[in-house]
Amino acid sequence: MTSAAERAKNLDLLFAALADATRRSMLERLRKGPLTVGELAQPYAMSLNAVSKHAKTLERAGLIRRHIRGREHSCALDRAKFDEAMNWMNYYSEFWSSRVDALEKHLIEKRSKGAK
Repeated sequence: MTSAAERAKNLDLLFAALADATRRSMLERLRKGPLTVGELAQPYAMSLNAVSKHAKTLERAGLIRRHIRGREHSCALDRAKFDEAMNWMNYYSEFWSSRVDALEKHLIEKRSKGAK
């Protein structure tokens, strides 16, 4: 079982990785299936080394898995971390929804008392 500090660190890595548009684009391309780093690099105007650094950031965040066969590095999505992030966001979405609902109820009650 991971500690709260480890979960927080994992979420930090995940959201930092997702904060970059190039990395989000790479993840979108990986939805269709695994790609080598060379294939992943094709649409981007950057060096293979820069693409590899982006891939390493995604790997550290747990968003992709990298398989190495000789000199070929293949990347594939790892959906488990996406589920972890969604669980975190859903928890806070429900939390804030309930707070907004309570505020709305309070304002309606206050307005109806003030109208009397």
